[in-house]
Amino acid sequence: MSTDNRNIIWFEKLSRTDVGLVGGKNSSLGEMVSNLSQAGIKVPAGFATTADAYRAYMTYNHLDDLIATTLEQEADGKISLQEAGETIRAAIIKGDWPQDIRDSLIESYRELGKRSGNDELPVAVRSSATAEDLPDASFAGQQETYLNVRGEKALLNTCRRCYASLFTDRAISYRKIKGFDHQKIALSVGVQRMVRSDIGGSGVMFSIDTESGFDKVVLINAAWGLGENVVQGAVNPDEYEVYKPLLSDPDLAPILEKKLGAKEKKMIYAGSSGGETRNVPTSKAERAAFVLTDDDILNLARQACTIEEHYGQPMDMEWAKDGITGELFIVQARPETVQSRIGQGVQKTYRVRNAGKKLLSGLSVGSAAISGRVCLIENARDIDRFVDGSILVTSTTDPDWVPIMKRAAAIVTDHGGRTSHAAIVSRELGLPAIVGTSQATHILHDEQDITVSCAEGDEGFVYEGHADIEVQEIQTDDVPETKTHVMLNLANPSAAFRWWRLPADGVGLARMEFVINNAVRVHPMALVHFDSLKDEAAREEIAELTKGYADKRDYFVDHLAMGLSRIAAVMYPKPVIIRMSDFKTNEYADLLGGKQFEPKEENPMIGFRGASRYYSDRYRDGFALECRAIRKLRMEMGFDNVIVMIPFCRSPDEADHVMAVMAENGLERGKDGLQVYVMCEIPSNVILAEEFAKRFDGFSIGSNDLTQLTLGVDRDSEDLSDLFRESDPAVLWMIKTVIEKAHKAGSKVGLCGQAPSNNPEFARKLVEYGIDSISVTPDAYLAVKQNVAKAE
Repeated sequence: MSTDNRNIIWFEKLSRTDVGLVGGKNSSLGEMVSNLSQAGIKVPAGFATTADAYRAYMTYNHLDDLIATTLEQEADGKISLQEAGETIRAAIIKGDWPQDIRDSLIESYRELGKRSGNDELPVAVRSSATAEDLPDASFAGQQETYLNVRGEKALLNTCRRCYASLFTDRAISYRKIKGFDHQKIALSVGVQRMVRSDIGGSGVMFSIDTESGFDKVVLINAAWGLGENVVQGAVNPDEYEVYKPLLSDPDLAPILEKKLGAKEKKMIYAGSSGGETRNVPTSKAERAAFVLTDDDILNLARQACTIEEHYGQPMDMEWAKDGITGELFIVQARPETVQSRIGQGVQKTYRVRNAGKKLLSGLSVGSAAISGRVCLIENARDIDRFVDGSILVTSTTDPDWVPIMKRAAAIVTDHGGRTSHAAIVSRELGLPAIVGTSQATHILHDEQDITVSCAEGDEGFVYEGHADIEVQEIQTDDVPETKTHVMLNLANPSAAFRWWRLPADGVGLARMEFVINNAVRVHPMALVHFDSLKDEAAREEIAELTKGYADKRDYFVDHLAMGLSRIAAVMYPKPVIIRMSDFKTNEYADLLGGKQFEPKEENPMIGFRGASRYYSDRYRDGFALECRAIRKLRMEMGFDNVIVMIPFCRSPDEADHVMAVMAENGLERGKDGLQVYVMCEIPSNVILAEEFAKRFDGFSIGSNDLTQLTLGVDRDSEDLSDLFRESDPAVLWMIKTVIEKAHKAGSKVGLCGQAPSNNPEFARKLVEYGIDSISVTPDAYLAVKQNVAKAE
């Protein structure tokens, strides 16, 4: 591009085509300032030095020959990488500025200060390599960023340090691996007004799910203070996830997840002289509070969507919140380089069996599992003793660790979130990693045999010893078309995004009780009657879990709605059938505070369960909270694809009672498009199918319970296992009959169970009877789809 000054260009005169002139980072900042300001994207003002200025500095100080000679000596093995790097960096830092570049820098800094009303304006000084952020190389963290730089002298010195950082040991290694010519790469320095995030917050944001590649969510990490701690993985940040397709409606708040991070420390300015930062511990109040409000989260997510749309690809962004004005700024944006390049085709799934004792948990990176031996290294100076093929266990990583990360089988860290250095590099290398465990270096030891599992959802686990690991490949690009819908059974919200690439027809069964058990953990009646709770230990634990909630019932509603929202999101706008809670009384009693509210039954399987609870005084108030969560999911978050299903409904009268209680709690069948299904798992559901069809929009056959109650066989009995057959003629008669009766009444019928995947003949029978949908676990999806296609 043309400019009057070949040394300095202001952001507003740059565009993303100027990578060769100012590097990926600075050209992207310019692109946003020039093209996205009017769309509400705020980028702090600033300017960039050019590649020409870098080359002029090198020539003026006679550094080109020195660099070439030193790198040749290193390549020939005459000196070490460390010696080469130190020699080159020291020479660059000792260099003098050509007068014209020095004048341009000082003049531009003064102009930036004038625009901001501050003569000693604190600035962020960022390195931007001219080969940076190319499609096959993220260059993440290879060069340095300096924060809170104040004054002309400090700026000139810091710019020299940025130039020198083009030759850190890690940057030299990275270029060698990627095949870049050291002499053909230049460095631009971005000088940008500091956002006062030292007294606010900051973090990283992706416009794609970093683990599954699910392209309909924004992932945001946040911590107090300056952003380096989040980028480096030095803290366990807050994590938020937002569903993109519903953000265009200002009345909706589609926040799928809010996880509170420990945020153990924050980076702030050190003194008033400028140029220095330091870490201090966060207060108890800061650790207990979310960095961002819901409005902030939605604002940032909308900005991510705007940036992604403009660039036409998923993006990796850094943001900062000014603690004085409350404004949110984007301080960096570059293309995401891992998940967005994985296409359709083969999806590998891992299953861990016969695992040892669970030792640790943290955030999983990737979806693989692996067993191996621990190599524990706490300090970068000890990386030479890393054993190839080991599982690297450390506190946190930075770019200096990349050479040994490449040789690791898996990585486990104490600190960091999904956007930390360890997570990003593990993803690029295709390694399973568990970050943010808090105590890996404390609990694990050198040469210990462990299993690292990222196969169980967003939470990753470290198990003692070697487990059996099964790997299955699912072809997702060659799925036959079928008239019969094949849907998924999903229970675990944290693993739901793994299956977004499967072309399923929706979710046929989402079990609410799984979410209550894992995300909520508290019996709803213990929240309704918290003040009269007798179990002191449970009372203390519930008080801790519900901290921040003035009304403890809201805790249940929020956590249940968010947990279910991840399942609703993965298939939106296809139907997602959520079954209201169907714990047995002994299972409800195991929830925190549950024993006080549950009767002891001899046979919970056919006892106080399902529909009978919902209108009973024993549980009616608990069911009201379930209804509120579904209402929030549909009306406030926007997931109107959710269908409600009532389990174990014994009679039409019982159905009427349940519908009345639901209507009292804002869930009225037919209103706002709400459909209500019934589980068909009791012979009375078949015998009186016409009556049930008047009250419900569809049936879902629960083949396990229907078989149990038709044949009078306990499904859990080992002695009777030979008699428990879903393909028994009596059970098949039940299935055929309910399909015929339901269809005559205009109702849909589906079946959720494993039988169609285990038995192709059973799938053929269902198709023959005219079933509308079959719902199976994701790993059985392809086999069932093929069985159905053959049957059709």
